[in-house]
Amino acid sequence: MQVHRLRKALACLLALLAAAGVLWPTADPPQAVVTARDVAAGVPLTEADLRLVAMPSARPDGVLDSVQTAVGRALASAARAGEPLTDFRLVTADPEAVSVAVRLADAGVADLLRPGSRVDVIGPAAEVLAENATVVAVREAKPDRLVVITLARRSATRVAAVSLEQPVAVTLR
Repeated sequence: MQVHRLRKALACLLALLAAAGVLWPTADPPQAVVTARDVAAGVPLTEADLRLVAMPSARPDGVLDSVQTAVGRALASAARAGEPLTDFRLVTADPEAVSVAVRLADAGVADLLRPGSRVDVIGPAAEVLAENATVVAVREAKPDRLVVITLARRSATRVAAVSLEQPVAVTLR
């Protein structure tokens, strides 16, 4: 008889604990800023590049919890979509860097390029137009592809002018 009462009391206690677990308010999981898409190094971040997600466990030290903390800054190295951003990854964006879209002489080379790839830009007379440019994006464009690169403003003007007349080549670093 006492065992039966003990079981009943234990069952009631477990039911109360289950109800308390359902009704008890829980804290929202911590938030983390992640990249919304692949992002190249050195390019100023915009709100469209970032999103805020819940990251309840295994949250690395220094993970950002506000998108505004990263907007206008740049990444020290390229990041894949969904990658959490930490304070260590952010650097001051280079105000002298600009982006230029170019057509490549060999469109197949575009298959080798990814955001964050570093390239040198070569003109039609085999002259180096720019060194150590960062690939920001590779886009389909009729009849070939456009490659968007970020480089120093002084080199960008020259690359843009040459690429208006004819396609350029790139060498991968």
